[in-house]
Amino acid sequence: MPIQPTAALHAHLPVPALTAEGVIGLIAPAGPAALDTEKACQWMRSRGYTLRIFPGVGQQDGYLAGSDQVRLDDLHGAFADSEIDAIVCLRGGYGSPRLLDKIDFELLRRNPKPFVGYSDITALHLAINRHAGFVSFHGPMLNADLLGGKQAPTEAAFFNMLRGQVKSGSLLPHPVAFPLTTVEPGIAQGPLVGGNLSLIASTLGTPYEINTGGVILFIEDVNEPLYRIDRLLNHLRLAGKLEGLRGVLVGDVAGVDFTALCALLKQVFEPLRIPVLAGWRSGHCDPNLTLPIGALVKLDAGARELTLAQDVVFK
Repeated sequence: MPIQPTAALHAHLPVPALTAEGVIGLIAPAGPAALDTEKACQWMRSRGYTLRIFPGVGQQDGYLAGSDQVRLDDLHGAFADSEIDAIVCLRGGYGSPRLLDKIDFELLRRNPKPFVGYSDITALHLAINRHAGFVSFHGPMLNADLLGGKQAPTEAAFFNMLRGQVKSGSLLPHPVAFPLTTVEPGIAQGPLVGGNLSLIASTLGTPYEINTGGVILFIEDVNEPLYRIDRLLNHLRLAGKLEGLRGVLVGDVAGVDFTALCALLKQVFEPLRIPVLAGWRSGHCDPNLTLPIGALVKLDAGARELTLAQDVVFK
């Protein structure tokens, strides 16, 4: 199948690279988690970075890490602070969607920087992608991933991406211990957008819903049985969000039989005649590899390869 034309206008702007001895801001825009702050700071120091912990990280308001105002102030403060070189989220859970209509996107546009998280943080990736226009990163969070002892590719992919060691034209490495599966062969190019499938579906019909025209859709999920994955994909189909896709990259769908998942993916996407690659280790899994949301990529499902087609950070 010939490569499909590039939607260059949809590619998002790169952000400043994470510099050596920089400052990483830690925020909790979603749920709370107990954090050993000394361990966290020491972990970052051992890798050459200073960790700046924002107030909401130490708070809890039921299932939220602090009130909406505290979490919003931390998000705004981390982007506005010129000393913060990158922003990492504490954990997912729930809470990010409550902030969407309160975010000052002009502030974010004036202060682009690497922003990293996954799961519930997908809501913020979708909003940044649609309303701020710069690349963000679906990648490890501090508590469960970086401090949680996940396999070495997790940390390496995180730092290599943010430091700019993965450049335009580079294949995104994937560990051979976790083979990928071609659901539908073919080659396509477009911006990589998406994240957690449940969060993508929950924002449909809002000003923060995903724009799928001419893109490579990335999806992952956890604690959703196969019939719910089917329901979520059908929701996207009925909302017209599958019609303009150029390709699909499927990350980890934790708790679902992989063979049954691939059969469902084939049923959903085969009529669209687009490449579909499944099994990418990104999401609620170990390792949890960093992906650039909004960046131009080339997906070769037959060769089981994903190539970066633009620089995602600049120095």
